[in-house]
Amino acid sequence: MAAEIQPKPQTRTPVLLNKIESSQDVVNTAVIIPKEDGVISVSDDRTIRIWLKRDSGQYWPSIYHTMPASCSCMSFNPETRRLSVGMENGTISASDNFCSFNIHSCMGVTYTVPSHQGKVTVVLFVLEMEWVLSTGQDKNLTWHCSESGTQLGLYRTIAWVSGLQFDVETRHVFVGDHSGQVTILKLEQDSCSLVTTFKGHTGNVTALCWDPAQRVLFSGSSDHSIIMWDIGGRKGTAIELQGHNDKVQGLCYAPHTRQLISCSSDGGIVIWNMDVTRQETPEWLDSDSCQKCEQPFFWNFKQMWDSKKIGLRQHHCRKCGQAVCGKCSAKRSTIPLMGFEFEVRVCDSCHESITDEDRAPTATFHDSKHSIVYMHYEPTTGWLLTSGADKVIKVRQTRPDVTDVKRLV
Repeated sequence: MAAEIQPKPQTRTPVLLNKIESSQDVVNTAVIIPKEDGVISVSDDRTIRIWLKRDSGQYWPSIYHTMPASCSCMSFNPETRRLSVGMENGTISASDNFCSFNIHSCMGVTYTVPSHQGKVTVVLFVLEMEWVLSTGQDKNLTWHCSESGTQLGLYRTIAWVSGLQFDVETRHVFVGDHSGQVTILKLEQDSCSLVTTFKGHTGNVTALCWDPAQRVLFSGSSDHSIIMWDIGGRKGTAIELQGHNDKVQGLCYAPHTRQLISCSSDGGIVIWNMDVTRQETPEWLDSDSCQKCEQPFFWNFKQMWDSKKIGLRQHHCRKCGQAVCGKCSAKRSTIPLMGFEFEVRVCDSCHESITDEDRAPTATFHDSKHSIVYMHYEPTTGWLLTSGADKVIKVRQTRPDVTDVKRLV
């Protein structure tokens, strides 16, 4: 049977549209305002700013508001123009119709809620439920009424949370924490119940992204990896994506092109083609000797004594999962459909079985030229925003139909 031909990703190097360089401190969160040439940002310098594009082509702060404490996160809903801001002191402030695009405007606070005993790490406004979900370094997940600010419920997590997503259809909330696990909870108006937990990362979960159409959850981690959890398939499938050399800082999904966009703290941006048939990585097998040459591993004293051979160090083939010695796994190869875009250890027999077609990349790699703190993708325009530790915000175009703009710098 002929091998299935995988479609090639339709992508190119993101094109830089603009830089915003007037922030006084690190911008923790920034989002693109749909249908407007504007950006909202919140910063460690306690400010909320709306940057509007002027005739000169540069962005300038048209609305500037100072908060009582450093702004650690925010959630902006473009339909209602509701802005919810989480702060270092554990409080959340909300405002309706914040974006009036008037230089004299300020944030008319609807309410301020003391939601947490520590820094607010994620805040999420759910219009359909009229809820505001938030997490903090106090290890609490809370949700309150977006109209009155009244707290509705609280759930204690095992570690502080840095990833939060919500599915409106099922009322499931996805919580990624610093223990490395992802927890799924079913939220009701004033209570919640534990559905399940996923454990696949060896480092902190740093970012979550939910695709409600495909019912797939993506999680990024400080272990440099991304895992795609197939929630809707109900088969427990977990696909690994290995394409970063540093902590994953952000994940966004482009549904029209079926591409996952990820970024890491070293400035790397990876655009993954998810419109391919990917394969799960195998579990690593246990063995006291090499499953290829049968040489004993160094803890197998009996076989070492009986065969009068020195024990060898154990490795694993990333393609078949077998326990092998270094001699039987001396070769390296990319395995993109398994998520390995970089070369990894494979055994000799697997190396021979991997074809050039199997090695065809399913991701493209780009350098943002700054250490990324946060990322936001606007699907209607195809714009990608990154904010960096250098206090700079960069806006790029990811779609291939844009002309007459500067290339990424």
